[in-house]
Amino acid sequence: MIKQLLQKVFRRRASANTHTQLPAAQIIQAGKHKINQKHISQAALKTCDQLQKAGFQAYIVGGAVRDLLLDHPPKDFDVATNATPEQVHKVFRRSRIIGRRFRLVHVLWGHETIEVSTFRGHHLSEGDAETNDSGRIIRDNVFGSIEEDAVRRDFTANALYYDPKRQEVLDFHNGVADIRAKTLRIIGDPIKRYQEDPVRMLRAVRLSAKLGLKLERDTETPIRKLADLLEDVPPSRLFDEMLKLFLSGHAIESINALRAQQLHHGLLPLLDVILEQPMGEKFVMLALKNTDERISSGKSSNPSFLFATLLWHEVLLAWQENQKRGEHMIPALHEAMNEVIDKQAEKMAIHNRYTTTMKEIWAMQPRFEQRSGKRPYALLTHPRYRAGYDFLLLRCASGELPQELGDWWTRFADAGTEERTAMLLPESGPKKRRRKPRKKKPAGGDLA
Repeated sequence: MIKQLLQKVFRRRASANTHTQLPAAQIIQAGKHKINQKHISQAALKTCDQLQKAGFQAYIVGGAVRDLLLDHPPKDFDVATNATPEQVHKVFRRSRIIGRRFRLVHVLWGHETIEVSTFRGHHLSEGDAETNDSGRIIRDNVFGSIEEDAVRRDFTANALYYDPKRQEVLDFHNGVADIRAKTLRIIGDPIKRYQEDPVRMLRAVRLSAKLGLKLERDTETPIRKLADLLEDVPPSRLFDEMLKLFLSGHAIESINALRAQQLHHGLLPLLDVILEQPMGEKFVMLALKNTDERISSGKSSNPSFLFATLLWHEVLLAWQENQKRGEHMIPALHEAMNEVIDKQAEKMAIHNRYTTTMKEIWAMQPRFEQRSGKRPYALLTHPRYRAGYDFLLLRCASGELPQELGDWWTRFADAGTEERTAMLLPESGPKKRRRKPRKKKPAGGDLA
């Protein structure tokens, strides 16, 4: 009861303060910002246009504006408006309200989805908001003005609002100047902002690596001290942020930045230990390099494959320990896989649709060493063969397995029938004895 009364007092004070201390926007005309509207999604333009025709304010916001100014093609386009989620939903027939922590509207245009958010007010103002004891925002559906919304944005480079109709950029926190200076700066007091949402520390690392922006000193300084706050973040949300980080196309830079800020500890079980082992580090870096190259060339990258590589040396270690205790090879591997997945789920919950494929990739690895009889032919027909084969090649390239094994499978997959037969190795070990069929007893049984 006392806590609720204190929160109400703080909300009134915060509401009063936000109205007296909000910066005015710099209005940057088209001739200065030079954003090319041809690079903007038609769905985003139509979303803004229809909201404005309905009498609301509407702007393309955040990362899309930042990327347009940096001449990077934006992947996603978000829109911010003074319309409430219910009002947005009424404007667009094909839309749905989502979220609990933040209520948003997804507006559907064919295969493209535009995320529309209502301008946020201060989370301590009157409204549907809640924080926990550490200061992390649990629920935040407090609506406000565009000026309040700009204060709520995480970094100055993301507090930019583009009006497609007027072709103007509204800049409340000198974000354009920071972008031109290649600087990533958090808005407000860094410690408070990281306490409100610890994931901002990961976002700072990811964006600085992805965009080549240097973290401003006050933005960077508290990160190492506050790294433990990430333990309070829901595992599913942490997984989503890590997925963005590793699939940004700049995974190598991202993991180096994670290490520099000491944020890698505990995100994946003992990933810091793996990276300190010569073979483990080489394997992980090869996997990340492979992922970066695929993304930069416009190809897709499977999260299952990526996380299978990141956790492989944990599985390998547990597998070896299980075999030392006398377990047979295959049951020992399956037990190791479950151990590692369960252990890592305590920190960062990988979705089941990914863990299933990860286990299939791992389970195939012993089968690649069986190159006799019908086994290689059966493995070629496995639905995850290609992923397992690519995984095998990484193991060979890192020195974990002889390169000859990877080369053999490369030739075997492309060979004709006669060549494949010639490539098979002789059977090793004792042959299985065929059971003799039992003789059937006479229908009447034995007669005494």
